[in-house]
Amino acid sequence: MPRENRKRGKKHKKPAEDFTPAPVHQEEELPETREGPSWIVSGPSTSEVNEEAPFGYVDSEVKAYFRTVDVQIREWQEEGHQVATEPDTDPNEGEFSFLSIIYCPSDGNHADRRLFFVAALDEMSGKEKELATDPDCSNILERMAYSMDDFARRVFMDRLTGSYKTLVKHRFASHVCQTFLEVASDTVARECRGILPPNPASSSEGELMLMKDIILDVCEELSPDFSSLIMDPFASHVLRAVLAVLSPHLFPLEQKSSALRSKKSAAYKARQGSMKSVFSEAQPTQPEAVKTTPPEFSPVAVKFVKVLRENLGANEVRALAASQVASPVLQMLLEIEADQGLAYEPNSLADRVLDGLITQLHESGPSSYEASDYVGTLLRDPTSSHLLETLVRCLPHEAFGPVWQIYLRGKLARLATHPVANFVVAKAFERVNEDELKQACEELNPVSEKIFKSSRTGVVRALIDRAAQLLVHEGDVIKMILEGFNLSQDDEERKLLVPCVLRLLTAEDYKKAKIAHGSQPEKQPEEAGRFRRNVRAERNEDPMAPKTQGAILLQSMLRLPQPHNQVVLDSISALTVDEQIAMAHDVTASRVLDAVLDSVSVPFKAKRKFVMDFIGQYHILVDDRIGSRVGDRCWAFADPFLKEKIGRSLIPHERTLVGSFYGKFFARNLNLYLLQRDPEQWKNFQSAAKAAAQAKAGQPQVAALASGSFAMSSQEKSKKRKARPEDEIDLLFEEKLGKKVKKAGLGPEPTPKPVEIKKEDKHGKEKKRRKKDDDDEVKDKGLEDVMGAIRLAPKDEKSHRKKKKA
Repeated sequence: MPRENRKRGKKHKKPAEDFTPAPVHQEEELPETREGPSWIVSGPSTSEVNEEAPFGYVDSEVKAYFRTVDVQIREWQEEGHQVATEPDTDPNEGEFSFLSIIYCPSDGNHADRRLFFVAALDEMSGKEKELATDPDCSNILERMAYSMDDFARRVFMDRLTGSYKTLVKHRFASHVCQTFLEVASDTVARECRGILPPNPASSSEGELMLMKDIILDVCEELSPDFSSLIMDPFASHVLRAVLAVLSPHLFPLEQKSSALRSKKSAAYKARQGSMKSVFSEAQPTQPEAVKTTPPEFSPVAVKFVKVLRENLGANEVRALAASQVASPVLQMLLEIEADQGLAYEPNSLADRVLDGLITQLHESGPSSYEASDYVGTLLRDPTSSHLLETLVRCLPHEAFGPVWQIYLRGKLARLATHPVANFVVAKAFERVNEDELKQACEELNPVSEKIFKSSRTGVVRALIDRAAQLLVHEGDVIKMILEGFNLSQDDEERKLLVPCVLRLLTAEDYKKAKIAHGSQPEKQPEEAGRFRRNVRAERNEDPMAPKTQGAILLQSMLRLPQPHNQVVLDSISALTVDEQIAMAHDVTASRVLDAVLDSVSVPFKAKRKFVMDFIGQYHILVDDRIGSRVGDRCWAFADPFLKEKIGRSLIPHERTLVGSFYGKFFARNLNLYLLQRDPEQWKNFQSAAKAAAQAKAGQPQVAALASGSFAMSSQEKSKKRKARPEDEIDLLFEEKLGKKVKKAGLGPEPTPKPVEIKKEDKHGKEKKRRKKDDDDEVKDKGLEDVMGAIRLAPKDEKSHRKKKKA
């Protein structure tokens, strides 16, 4: 064979008509046919569907281009340079088009971004399904979804119509569908308010449907296979997004991320960086807009509930409750069923989960019903307990009462200390009535000490919140807590409530731990730095370290009405100033001090006493990252009179505050220089600052009334007080020269009153000064000469005389 025929490449390639392949080449091509041994036969034909790429693979050049798009969009999202938009307009309208032929962009700012995004969307056209199933490009589509306008989102989702049954089960395309459904809620909300993008002038592809119609088509496509898709590990997440779009009022913005995504998916999405529009500073989802939905969405959500009822039996529904994949979708369906008033029907989803309890209630009542072992298993299963929490929260009152009587009453002492069942019990406590609350306190009282030692404080906190809501049995709840910490002996023991609850230790254990902690030697600076990485581990092992559960419990107790929260206030007052400062410097315990100032049930007198306890120690309090935040809260609560006392106590420590890394921010609010120069102007400035802060927080009327009442009270007090003796020299200077404008002042100077000025002599008698006469002009001229000499005198007190030469 000639050498040029055996060599590969284009260098010596000959025309096709001059080249005749040798017979040996035909023998090499035999394996391509189906003849011959089985081990030579080629793989399956291309007609079979490839599960990894059901719509084909993306070209390598296209993938490389979209990688550059991802890098550029990621950079713009991290920069955060955005333009403001109106709340009732499409945030990205006019910035780009999905196809430049259909929807031409308008001129404006960020032309480079618009052109770049238009080019990316043009390249995407016709390849949406291939890009969605690609492992690399699917992430890029999710990132671009937040920057698309309503028209572009509609075009993209319309291009996927007919293939959602395949896409939602794909490993990568399912996440793309989920993200586009999440952002579609904004588009649907704007369409309900009549905000629609302009139709293209000329389009060869027909009329584009609205987003609500596209979502209805997606639901119609998925509903026949809904009972099987609910068990798919990838499609179940898309079904959650569909249900959230159909019923957004049941799944608010703050709960949507946890309801739609697993922990693994949420962690992966968090690692992708910021996800927001590169054209608008509007948030991806507006909470007030999401609540607006078309009337057609509610029947579709009910249709999914009925499809699951018809296609699955009672045992199959109960099997879904124990599945980690299907249980979250079943929880959302239970909420929709209860919201539509269908939960208290025989053979409903709630009835099947409760093993026929609702059917038995309709037939013969709860007296003949026996507790089901299946429901008892749900109470203790880590996966199914979440479903039972949702069921307890959403059940109608007619069904919740029997559930309480059959499964919870008489078993609270055992369930409240269980590591899983205590969450269901705490959720049930949020719905109990007065009698059931009384029963709960009686059952938990003997095991309260065990509850606190095992850190199951969620059930007690739920009891406190329910008692504060119903305004009944608050004393029984406080008594249970005191007995749980062995603090019911006398008033001196009760003063240890805050230290004991904060560390979840009984009175005896707290005293022992305090003695043991005081006997331990303090760590050296180099030793403390060596173990800095193990701070969290040491905190968990240290018995004297405040616990989060204890801090939350104390905050709930402070929200109880008077006089039931007085025991907590007395315990805080019994602490020394150093102990209170130590609490304020702790990241966990400081929340308790915040609750003292934030709780509306804490009396004003107790709050004022709490703020005044730190006077003289504020320079130590604010010299900390956490303590400075507590100091700012105290300063915001104080009135101008109390602020003056705080400011004057900090004048000797002004250098310490300015030199502190955290205290210098607190010192800026004090403005101690103005306080020393003009106290009255400083008070006016602080009053105006507090009124402005309250008005900014949405309380303009309250702020105005508060400032007015304070001014009125100060005027009345000034009338009642006796006139203070003023300095005679200052009076003389003000009479002759008047009060001049001060450069460092922050407000207008009060106009002086040129009325008769009173003067006290040694015997306390007041004498009126005579008014100015023509005979006093000589004295005035001499006084002006003295004042001129004082002005020309050097300000420093140092002597400028030259030293004598030796």
